[in-house]
Amino acid sequence: MDDMMGESGEGPAYNLFVQKSAFERRWQQLLDRSTPYVYQRWTGTGILLTLFMIRIVLAEGWYIICYALGIYLLNMFLAFLTPKITPSMEMDNQETEMEEGPSLPSKADEEFKPFIRRLPEFKFWHAVTQATVIALVCSFFRIFDVPVFWPILLVYFIILFGITMRRQIKHMIKYKYIPFDLNKKSYTGGGGGIGGGHGSKGR
Repeated sequence: MDDMMGESGEGPAYNLFVQKSAFERRWQQLLDRSTPYVYQRWTGTGILLTLFMIRIVLAEGWYIICYALGIYLLNMFLAFLTPKITPSMEMDNQETEMEEGPSLPSKADEEFKPFIRRLPEFKFWHAVTQATVIALVCSFFRIFDVPVFWPILLVYFIILFGITMRRQIKHMIKYKYIPFDLNKKSYTGGGGGIGGGHGSKGR
C-alpha cells in the first residue's frame, strides 16, 4: 500500500505539479520585484504592442485578433479610469444611512478621500502585457487569421472608442474626479494640511 502511494506520489504528474508550483512562485517573485518600476514596465509593454502592430501591418492579416485586443485594452483602460466606489454609490449609501438613523461622524474621511481605482495600475499593466503576448503568439497561427474587411473594423473601433470615452468624460465631470495626478505639488511647509502630499494613485 505504501509502495503504491509512493509510486503515485512520485510519478510524472507529481513532478510536473512540483515544477509548475516552483515556476509560479518564481514568476510571482519577479512580478513583485517589478512593481516599483512603473516606467520600465510600461516601456516594455509599449515595445510589445509596437512589435505586434508591425507584425499585423507587414503580414497584412490577423485583423480580427488586432480588433479583439483593442476592445479588451479599451475595457481595461475604462476600469483603470473608473473609481472603485463611484460617487453615485456613496450618495446612495449616505441616503440609506440617513433613513436608518444617525451615525458617528466621519469628518476626517469626508475631508480627504483618495482616488481608488477599480483596476489598479499594476493589474492593468499585467492584463495589457498578457493580452499583448497572447495576441502576438496568435498572429503566428493561420487558424486565427479570419478574413475580414479591416477598414470596417477600424471605423467601428474608432466610433466605439469615441462614444465610450465621451461617456467616461461626462461621468468624470458629473462627479468631479480626475483619475490622474496632473502636476500636483506636495506641500512640505508648515501647517501640514490634510490635502498636502496626497496623491491619487490607486495601486
